[in-house]
Amino acid sequence: MNKTIVYGVDVQFGDCDPAGIVFFPNYSRWMNAATDHFFHACGLPPWRDIQQLPGCVGGPLLEIHTRFHASVTYGERIEIHSCVEEWRGKIFRMQHRIMRGQDLICEGRETRALCVRGASGKLKAVPIPDFIRVACA
Repeated sequence: MNKTIVYGVDVQFGDCDPAGIVFFPNYSRWMNAATDHFFHACGLPPWRDIQQLPGCVGGPLLEIHTRFHASVTYGERIEIHSCVEEWRGKIFRMQHRIMRGQDLICEGRETRALCVRGASGKLKAVPIPDFIRVACA
């Protein structure tokens, strides 16, 4: 079983479109925040502060898939249940299940690469160190 961390969001009026439904890009924003929260909750420092990985910039997004099951409006509380679904060399895939109580609202998957900034200034994907995998297990 993968470690799952929960990130709570209080939906605000400004998160919604004129019909009062959460504007869909906000789910991507919240999943991104939930990913960051996941790694901090696993005991890892901010990416730029990882001493064992100089120049680390974190896990830039390579691909995202989202499936919506129900709508949400302002004044509601949702929870994003996040885990690393898969580790592959330089890439990891996050799974997010956005819940309102027991109701599944949205499912999302993000594929990310662990990157450092090289001497030339360009981003370079690097193998995910064991200490990161262990912290998230």
